[in-house]
Amino acid sequence: GAAAALGVAKSVVSARVAALEAELKVRLLHRTTRKLSLTADGLALYERCAPVVAAADAAAVAIAGAGDTPRGLLRINAPVAFAEEYLSQPTATYLGRYPDARVEIAINDRPVDLVDERVDVAIRVTPRLRDAAGLVARKLGSDHTVLCASPAYLARRGIPRTPDELLRHDCLVYGLLKVSDEWRFRAGGAGNKGDGIYTIPIAPRFTAASGALLRRAALADMGLAVLPSFMVSADLAAGRLQRVVEAFLPETLGVYAIYPQARPVPAKTRAYVAVLVAHFRSRRW
Repeated sequence: GAAAALGVAKSVVSARVAALEAELKVRLLHRTTRKLSLTADGLALYERCAPVVAAADAAAVAIAGAGDTPRGLLRINAPVAFAEEYLSQPTATYLGRYPDARVEIAINDRPVDLVDERVDVAIRVTPRLRDAAGLVARKLGSDHTVLCASPAYLARRGIPRTPDELLRHDCLVYGLLKVSDEWRFRAGGAGNKGDGIYTIPIAPRFTAASGALLRRAALADMGLAVLPSFMVSADLAAGRLQRVVEAFLPETLGVYAIYPQARPVPAKTRAYVAVLVAHFRSRRW
């Protein structure tokens, strides 16, 4: 694949890698008859060098004005609730600015392999980025989680005041095939002794691999859920959902635009990410 991308023979790439290994006196790749994979040293070298290469590419683009006007199909992947609430305006800006561009948005809450599924830009809302090798991440903003339930559920089951009381409540948990979870709280509040942070193990009554579905479940009076603020802020303001347990410790979430690292980055990808960055920089969460 590298040889094809560089337009050289495979033997040339093999010779260059071998020369680099000899110079550094480490093995960079595990080689078998069926596949290649990075060693720990190889991954460390890649992670150090990739930003340097990206910066050099960006400088070359800036100086040369490289990159045609964005055109053609841009494939985007994003979580359901985020796409429905926040992507229409920046996408309209992008399409209005570039008349030869087209956009296709696939919405789901599962992680996707951008290369295998031919995704140009993905939106991820997560406390920690994982599996980002070979990808570029631009942070669009930050958010935090909220522990909440519907007024009807709380009227029926009572309002929990302390974390321990959650053990007697129906809890709605984000995940796939999870049988338990932990929610974090500040110690030292009402009914708790000591200081610091501690966790309560949650045995979920309902689990879904979709934040949008969890929000619907909370609105349907099914129980308590931990959800991103952007997803429930309107519900909280309107009284459809209510915050509970003052000791709950919100988790900080990063909102990222992710795209495959390429040389150079396609014009359509650069342009759409630039629109996203400008849009969310001016937006109050």
